[in-house]
Amino acid sequence: MSNITIYDVAREANVSMATVSRVVNGNPNVKPTTRKKVLESIERLGYRPNAVARGLASKKTTTVGVIIPDISSTFYAELARGIEDIATMYKYNIILSNSDQNQEKELHLLNTMLGKQVDGILFMSGNVTGAHTEEFKRSPVPIVLAGSIDPENETHSVNINFEQGAYDAVKLLADKGHKRIGYVSGLLEEPINRVKLEGYKRALEEAGLTYEEALVTEGDYTYDSGIEGFEKLSELQEKPSAIFAGTDEMALGVIHAAQDRGFSIPSDIEVVGFDNTRLATMVRPQLTTVVQPTYDIGAVAMRLLTKLMNKENVEEKAVELPHRIEVRQSTK
Repeated sequence: MSNITIYDVAREANVSMATVSRVVNGNPNVKPTTRKKVLESIERLGYRPNAVARGLASKKTTTVGVIIPDISSTFYAELARGIEDIATMYKYNIILSNSDQNQEKELHLLNTMLGKQVDGILFMSGNVTGAHTEEFKRSPVPIVLAGSIDPENETHSVNINFEQGAYDAVKLLADKGHKRIGYVSGLLEEPINRVKLEGYKRALEEAGLTYEEALVTEGDYTYDSGIEGFEKLSELQEKPSAIFAGTDEMALGVIHAAQDRGFSIPSDIEVVGFDNTRLATMVRPQLTTVVQPTYDIGAVAMRLLTKLMNKENVEEKAVELPHRIEVRQSTK
């Protein structure tokens, strides 16, 4: 039964993976009734969290390198938390580095990590290029991508279906009768954003709406670029009545820029974000957004890496986790 995963336990106990991880790691912040339910599920499924640690008994602790664009981004912080919790559970140490999504720095960090004799690497970047995949192929240790797309699908990865997520967000707005739907995208040179743009276009096409380049503005994921994105869209002759933002942080910029100009959300403009980071509930009105199971993406990627490091057979190259839309008050 060694292939029972934390995901199976979470599903069986009907709790989040974070909760299972807290119970296994002895974290006190779990309600006694929940703890009992999780422990019963672990017992029933025969889950063994330290099967990998057993296989590595010869080495007391082992190390995993984690390369992340920016730990101060809410999205990557939640992802890193999922990675770290599972790493702790399997007795791995982590070396964490910020790459600022600069390709030269990313490749340099990759080699630095390998020089430190890490046993595996978790890599996150919005822009995995041919240069990266060449390096990955040369790596003597397994590499897993989390929340990052390898266009060549050569590297193991854990993601959601970004195209479908964007499609669902735009369809939600089109179904409400919006004819002009603006899109504040992340950098379009990055595979994830090109994929989201395809979803945006597909939803428009199905609703019988014409794709207009002027309705798409490019931001760099930040709050400020959401503000700029809104300002560009509000300069159009025919303004959008709804806006989809590629990240929650940019969506917050859109909402606040609109409010500063005297628009009311959602009665004048409806807004949908993407990620469902903590920010979504910190804004008023609270943000309708595509829920990316960020913590779980990190957790599953780390679990996948433990399997690869342990030379277990892994069938699937690209693991896809489910997403959904959480409707809050930024849409009617």
